Amino acid sequence: MKKIISLLLGVFIINFISAQEIIPKSYSNLISRNDSLIFVDQAGIEVPPMNVRTVYKYSHFAANPTGTEKGIAFDFKNENFNGYMFFGFINYSDAIYAYPVYQYRKLQIKKGKAEIDLSWLAGKYDMIDWHIKEKGTLGYRIIDGDGQFVYDGRVNFKGTGPFTVAPTIIEGPFLSNVKPDGITIWYKTNFKVKTFVTVDNTDFYDEKESYFHEFKIKELKPSSKYSYNVTCDDFKYSYTFKTAPEYGSNQKFTFAYASDCRAGSGSGEREIYGVNAYMMKRIMALASKENVAFMQFSGDLIDGYTSSKEDLNLQYANFKQSMGAFAHYTPMYVAMGNHESLERAFKVLGTKHPIMIDNFPFETESSEAIFAENFVNPVSELISEDGSKYDPDPKTNDFPSYKENVYSYIYGNTAVIVLNSNYWYAPLLTQYPKTSGNLHGYFMDNQLAWLEKTIAKFEKDDKIKHVFITQHTPAFPNGGHSKDDMWYSGQNYPRAVVAGKEVEKGIIERRDEFLNIIINKSTKVVAMLTGDEHNYCKLKISDDMKRYPKEYDKEKLKLNRQIYQINNGAAGAPYYAQEVLPWSDYTSGFTTQNALVLIEIEGDSISVRVVNPDTLEDIETFVLK
Repeated sequence: MKKIISLLLGVFIINFISAQEIIPKSYSNLISRNDSLIFVDQAGIEVPPMNVRTVYKYSHFAANPTGTEKGIAFDFKNENFNGYMFFGFINYSDAIYAYPVYQYRKLQIKKGKAEIDLSWLAGKYDMIDWHIKEKGTLGYRIIDGDGQFVYDGRVNFKGTGPFTVAPTIIEGPFLSNVKPDGITIWYKTNFKVKTFVTVDNTDFYDEKESYFHEFKIKELKPSSKYSYNVTCDDFKYSYTFKTAPEYGSNQKFTFAYASDCRAGSGSGEREIYGVNAYMMKRIMALASKENVAFMQFSGDLIDGYTSSKEDLNLQYANFKQSMGAFAHYTPMYVAMGNHESLERAFKVLGTKHPIMIDNFPFETESSEAIFAENFVNPVSELISEDGSKYDPDPKTNDFPSYKENVYSYIYGNTAVIVLNSNYWYAPLLTQYPKTSGNLHGYFMDNQLAWLEKTIAKFEKDDKIKHVFITQHTPAFPNGGHSKDDMWYSGQNYPRAVVAGKEVEKGIIERRDEFLNIIINKSTKVVAMLTGDEHNYCKLKISDDMKRYPKEYDKEKLKLNRQIYQINNGAAGAPYYAQEVLPWSDYTSGFTTQNALVLIEIEGDSISVRVVNPDTLEDIETFVLK
């Protein structure tokens, strides 16, 4: 929490202007006056929003290069920015997973500007034959004056002098929503252009010029490997993917699970502005080596906790770049954690920490909206918490969307249900409930109802044998988050607050309702995949396990079977050691080493192997079913 607060205090500096906004009715004690959002505290004192400083902007780093007589010039739109740049070609014909190979020269960035002389990359350094082809791709890494790695980018160029910057795929291509008969391919470009994708000799074209490109490929065959090409201007890239097996198939497959790759300690690639890119690359390399069918990553992709959309987008870009070369081939599904936060903040006199709420307008500026802009996930029928019994006005939209942050998907005989345990998140709600908002680890009514409905659907489906639930916060923390998650040091009073009123159920009551759905009302849920705590461990949840505080005065849930909670928040964030909790005797395999969970499914059987992606050491192996 100390790091979170220091990040926040470092970000909120320049004035945050909000022009006569319409305040969602789900919030309380907020007023809009004189083009500013005001919080009214307990004493009736009006508190303006904390000031915001966008330290670095995504738009300044991702899409700004221009061609010159000698090479490529960069202008980062900040005269106070001084640092360094490393650069080198990306040889797509020389490697399956192509990353830049940096030249030994280091270029100085002065007053936000730098120019790469491409003659430095001629002769023995011309490994892509750009002098002959009169085009190529340059990768670059930006480091600020303090040694902080800020951004990894790439740019296509044409010519041999003078040079021009060409349309470039700056993020992706990525694979999502893999099905027996289709897949989604998506990416971003530096310019607004038309591109096309070729799969099985069929071309799929952009309908209009765009920065964001998404192609839903259909009419494919199950369990089949396909080559695909992405063409952007005069540049063509070739990759492969494999479709899912037939719906209900008992065919053997493995998927990978991890969480929490936000920036770690140790500098260098372990902290590329918001992301532990070093560990993410190791994780994706291991997943690719194991030939996984897909990767599930459940939250805390980045440091987040910012009031700048530009800042958040830069961090998301670094996450995508860190695993990008591998994600050309491996589908990925992502979930939201508490660090995927775009917040409004108010510093009340006499309080230790700022009061924070989810940003709005919810449709375009909330944490959930920015997450959906940056990733492609399945879309469920769940819309928002509008229409719940706590909705302050059924005629207006007063909650953020669940689009692409709560969903389910199927692979063979297995279903995965992805939840958002940090929806409409107000980080310090337990200390400052006056603004209203939702709690870390709390599932609100509509999401819980959707979960129950989805579980019931899979229970009736004879082709689905196994169901995995994944959300960022553990139901039972084991190391690092005993003061929150779904436990809050054994206190039930923490809960969501809507329009100034506390909801009916406390966190432990809500945890039990959640467990009742996935355990007592399901025969197919085999495990809960969680993160948040920066360690790996497994927990056998059963009725014998102690799970209540000593003087709990609410009805206690009886569990009719057992499942596992598999926690893997060990993807690179700073570690948390194990704590002593009522259920510690049921916890095993605990380690603070980095980990990747590999889940192998074949028919009725499920086995789990946990591997350290840094050392390739086997941490543990066990049979889940």
